[in-house]
Amino acid sequence: MYVRSPEFERYAERIAQVTDATSRLNVLPFSDTEARAELLAVVFGGPLPESVTIYPPFYTEHGLATTFGKNVFVNQGCTFMDGAGITIGDNVMIAPRVSLITGGHPLPLAERREYTATAPIVIEDDVWIGAAAVVTQGVTIGAGSVVAAGAVVTRDVSARTLVAGVPARMVKSID
Repeated sequence: MYVRSPEFERYAERIAQVTDATSRLNVLPFSDTEARAELLAVVFGGPLPESVTIYPPFYTEHGLATTFGKNVFVNQGCTFMDGAGITIGDNVMIAPRVSLITGGHPLPLAERREYTATAPIVIEDDVWIGAAAVVTQGVTIGAGSVVAAGAVVTRDVSARTLVAGVPARMVKSID
């Protein structure tokens, strides 16, 4: 039998609150911008900056650990598992079905049973992340970079570079 700490219980309550809000968000008529803004405020712990646009459906585990810069666009079907924190800079475009995942598990079986390893994701200014890309824990994507569609980013991306593939590798510098 598992013993749940008060901290775990608070975390589970927050996840339930966010899951309820995103469930309602994801079935709203798209034209109901007022209700969408209210539900996103519940998810993220307050109103988003006016220049941030998130198209549902949208999924997140926590919400409170994500911060947005100015002029951020998040397209449909994105998932932000933000337990360790996600920081998104200014002028960032995130294409459909992108996953930003701050948690993972160690490879050894005994360790996998014991804990989740987490590390924050940082997306600097002027980044574009292509459709269905995955960014994993602990990654920083440098300013002005592009992550190609379908890439799996497991390591930091230098500023002003294009990365692609599984795992993502630098394709070229962007002037």
